[in-house]
Order: sequence, then C-alpha cells, then structure tokens
Amino acid sequence: MNYGIAIFPSTDLKDKINSYRKRYDPHYSIIDPHITLKDPFVASDSEIDEIVSYIENVAKTVPPIKIHISRVSSFHPVNNVIYLKVNNTEELISLHEKLYEGPLQHEHPYNFVPHLTLAQKLSDVEHADVLERLKMVEAEYEETVNEFHLLKRDEESDRWNVYKTFTLGKEA
Repeated sequence: MNYGIAIFPSTDLKDKINSYRKRYDPHYSIIDPHITLKDPFVASDSEIDEIVSYIENVAKTVPPIKIHISRVSSFHPVNNVIYLKVNNTEELISLHEKLYEGPLQHEHPYNFVPHLTLAQKLSDVEHADVLERLKMVEAEYEETVNEFHLLKRDEESDRWNVYKTFTLGKEA
C-alpha cells in the first residue's frame, strides 16, 4: 500500500487554497491542501503497525508547529508548480527529518521545501500568467498546527485518505 505523511491547514486556509486549486490543480479532487512531511512510500500491512508506533513516538517529541506563510512562489524552471511558501521552523524541520529515520528511513527524493500547492501541471505560458496573478494576492498567513496525518492512497479512486492522526507534543 502507498502511504504519505502530511499536515493539513485549518479549514479557513484550506478554503482559500481550494478556491485556486479548483481551477489550477488537477490533483484538487485527490487530496486536500497539505504540507508534505514525507513523500509517498510503500508499506505492507505487516509493516504499518511498527511504522504507526514509531510515528506516535515521534509526535510526542515535537511541540505544536507555528506555520507562517510568507508569499506565493514557484518551482519553475524545475516544474510548473505554484505554491504558498511555508517558512521553515526548527520544529517543522525536526519533524520532517524524524519521519525519514527508523522504519521510515530511506533517501530524501527532494530537498524539503514546505509549501501548500496552489497550481500544477501548467504549460509554461499558463504558469507565467497564473504566477503573476497569484503574486498579487495577499499571502501573509499564520496559524499553529497541533496534528499531522498518515495518509493512505485508495487504489481504486486514487484519493489520499487519513489513515491515522497524530497529535504533536502529547501522549497518544
């Protein structure tokens, strides 16, 4: 089975992001707006219990995380993804790193750039146009997140669903 680990923002922020994703992100119906903490990985049914136990222990060691969004940015020219930039914090980096250790250890496929995707899979012309428009939108936002989620991909619908939720800084 395919799993991933992510933070979901508050409903207010999700709604704002989805107002753009509806138009510019073909993954809009597959997964809610999120900050990827660990890229998709494969785990068997027999491995997932050990992974969940490990993640529960990690969650206890990381306090709630203050998320500060500072601007709209893009991964262009690597790819045409437009996103809200989430400022790195010590807690966010620590959580990300710990989710690549123990039973979850494997090579990082990308540098960790915390973000919330607004648009992707755009042509170069669309990308340039949409990026210029979105840069004019107020992007300053701050909130504290108290939990993160282990997601499981539904093979039939291709949708990512919450498999388990972990509370930061608390006993499970």
